Amino acid sequence: MKKRVFTSIFTICITLLAFQGGAITKRYVPPRKQALTMNVTPSVLSDWATLTPDSGSVEATMLQMPLIFDGDNAPCTGCAKKDTAGALTLNAGDQWLTDAMQETERSRQIRREATIAHPENVPFNKDLLPEPPKQYAIDADPSTGKFKIQEVVPPPPVEIPIKDEPVKIHNWLHSFDGSLHFTQAYISKNWYQGGYNNLSVLADIKWDFNLNTNVHPNMTFTNTLHYRLGLVTAHNDQYRKVTFNEDNFQFNSTIGFKAVKKWYYSASAQFKTQFFTNYKENTMEMKAAFLAPAELNLGLGMTFTHENKEKDQKFSLAINPLSYNMKYSRNITDISPTDFGIEEGHHFKHDFGSGITGNLKWKFNAYITWSAQFDVFTNYKYLQANWMNTFDFYVTRHLSTQIYTHLRFDRNHPRDEKWHYFQFRESLSFGLTYRFATI
Repeated sequence: MKKRVFTSIFTICITLLAFQGGAITKRYVPPRKQALTMNVTPSVLSDWATLTPDSGSVEATMLQMPLIFDGDNAPCTGCAKKDTAGALTLNAGDQWLTDAMQETERSRQIRREATIAHPENVPFNKDLLPEPPKQYAIDADPSTGKFKIQEVVPPPPVEIPIKDEPVKIHNWLHSFDGSLHFTQAYISKNWYQGGYNNLSVLADIKWDFNLNTNVHPNMTFTNTLHYRLGLVTAHNDQYRKVTFNEDNFQFNSTIGFKAVKKWYYSASAQFKTQFFTNYKENTMEMKAAFLAPAELNLGLGMTFTHENKEKDQKFSLAINPLSYNMKYSRNITDISPTDFGIEEGHHFKHDFGSGITGNLKWKFNAYITWSAQFDVFTNYKYLQANWMNTFDFYVTRHLSTQIYTHLRFDRNHPRDEKWHYFQFRESLSFGLTYRFATI
């Protein structure tokens, strides 16, 4: 009796094993294991070729695959000197494609040389590779109460029709930054320390429109329009309730043609003025008005430009050995032109000399940006310089804090006992911000 039971169990086990190995699934043997069973020495690639120097993590590359003879392993004597005459090039931004093609060609060259030098380490032949293992799925049929085992056939690739539409290329790149910042304070009349209610508003608008250097690599054309207007309540002024504490309009433009690498033969222009009339406190004496003063600077020389790969650091420096500076005051009756370095009774002053202009924009991260601009002009008798810095701290997309400083040196201006020929202004504000840019 025991012998019959043992024989029955043994027969059932053998039947199940046979059914599992043949009817339901097909056992998959990795190609590398097949190579070992065929007494073929497996290919061993050096580990350093697939490790990154920073993190040491494994990076999937063509060099990790075992060597396979595919008929393309013949010696290639001209692989490093291909004829690129007439090769297709993209209009813009093809460096990523060039790097990828060079990396692919380098990997193929390494595999080709390894195959030729050590054919005994090539375990596979393209024409003798085994078929990939099949995949099966079990589906239940409630009508018959049975399971169906069917082979999983991958669906054919879907061809997506490509629309024959021209690629839109932006010849001009625009960026706009606008902000409206304000501070406000209310003090009751019986406040023990005294004081006045005050409100100040600062509007800052900056518009850059530049020629796309990816489309026109041998030319540069940058333009910047910047306007700042500040209003503040004037409690100590008996003639007016609001006064202007800032009114600056400035336009910069530089056009250049490539000389060598990042240097351009260039011509630059800068224009500065204000729009509104400003008065001295508690008087009707004008200090400045529209086109009083106005300043125009033209220069010829060379410009150096630099932008890192991440595009978060931009720097330009224009050196103009030949520069022309014009100062103009439209009103010389109510405003003294001598405050602007113009002789009494004259509207214009013309000077020839040399100048330097620099611009820097550094985006530390998504929340902090530093913008700086400086310009220097000299006619070899007097020196005039401006250095402006703007720090933007973005709390959210539309809320920001801004610190602005402007240091000026002017030997044409009357000398002050404390500041001498230096002038300085600073503002700290918080408010709304709006930005957009074309890519």
